[in-house]
Amino acid sequence: MDEELRTLIEDTAAQTRRHFDTVAERLEKSIDAVAESVTVVDEKLSRRIDRFEERVERGFAETQAMIKFSHADLDRRISSLEHGFAGLQARVERLESTPE
Repeated sequence: MDEELRTLIEDTAAQTRRHFDTVAERLEKSIDAVAESVTVVDEKLSRRIDRFEERVERGFAETQAMIKFSHADLDRRISSLEHGFAGLQARVERLESTPE
C-alpha cells in the first residue's frame, strides 16, 4: 500500500508539474504579448506627443510673429499720429504767437 501511495503521489506530482509548466508557458506568452502591446502603445503615444509639441511650438511662433507685426503696425500708427500732432501743435503755437 505504501508503494502504491508513493507511486500515486509521484504521478500526481509529475502531472501537477506538467500542468504548471503548461500554464506558466501560456502565461509567459500572454505577458510577452502584453509587453509588445505596451511597447506599440508607447511608441504611438510618443509620436502623438511629438506632433502635439510641434503644433504648440508652431502656434506659439505664429502668435509671436502676429504680436510683432501688430506692435510694428501700432508703432507706425502712433508715430504718424505724433507727427501729425506735432504739426498741429506748431500751427497752434504760431497762431497764438501772432499779434492780433
